[in-house]
Amino acid sequence: MRIHLLVLDGVFDLGLAALTDTLSTANALAGSLEQPPAPIEVTLVGVRRRVRTAQGLTVPVVPVHGAQNPDVVLVPALGAKMPDTLAARLGRADVADAVVALRRWSGAGALAGAACTGTFLLAESALLDGQRATTSWWLAPMFRQRYPRVLLDDSRMLVNSAGFTTAGAALAHLDLALCIVRNCSPKLAAMAARYLLVEARGSQAEFVIPDHLAHADPVVERFESWARQRLAHGFSLAQAAVATGTSERTLARRLQGVLGRSPLSYFQDLRVERAVHLLRTSTDSVDQIAAQIGYSDGVTLRALLRRKLGRGVRELRAGG
Repeated sequence: MRIHLLVLDGVFDLGLAALTDTLSTANALAGSLEQPPAPIEVTLVGVRRRVRTAQGLTVPVVPVHGAQNPDVVLVPALGAKMPDTLAARLGRADVADAVVALRRWSGAGALAGAACTGTFLLAESALLDGQRATTSWWLAPMFRQRYPRVLLDDSRMLVNSAGFTTAGAALAHLDLALCIVRNCSPKLAAMAARYLLVEARGSQAEFVIPDHLAHADPVVERFESWARQRLAHGFSLAQAAVATGTSERTLARRLQGVLGRSPLSYFQDLRVERAVHLLRTSTDSVDQIAAQIGYSDGVTLRALLRRKLGRGVRELRAGG
């Protein structure tokens, strides 16, 4: 399998290393299998002759035009981590050239994947329009506003769509690389994950800091402030609209546009955040914690945590 890593200037060092090291580990372990898959050929390609990482290290790349068509092309994250710096970075000429290469390779049948801020570069190509995808959780509002045709699910760590794979923040580069290995050999991917101490993790939801998302929009921020004071009292869309100075329809539209959630769903996210904090920092029982966030018993809270995070109370307390 021929894999290209499309490396742009200012690439996120950890993301690039996570991809290369995971793939090379899989190659090194393949020989121990009874039926090893074909070797993985990894080539670092670039649209410029000189490429440096965000930390200033030189990356030796093969020019895009001199590289053979890949079976898979992966885009590691860019070093720009915040919305303003990322928007400026996406406006540079090398991004437009990278988009041309991605469209060409995808059109030739290559699977395209990206992680963290690299998903923005893939979305710039319009290849993700109409496709399901994920991205770094704290950049989800920016992603939705910039690429409204992409079906974003930022709660997921990894999303596979038709011909595309996207992964979440930072260390999700590991999940992306293991997913590509798994396509060739599930046994090899499982072995590589064990060697790298990478646990299965399907969700970013546990890591999300809701108020970081809310600050992307003043109406959403006012709703978040109101909701945090109302967790123990229950949800009312009518009261939320009054508190935020807008109509119920406008409030729902703004939250959907910025966060991809309904007001009630975001209210539940805040309940989950508070519950996880209390589970990890207090000795209160599950029933006591449930009462503090507006539930009559711990059974409902347990179900909510399992649905939202894929983890139970015991796991969450042990992880504190």
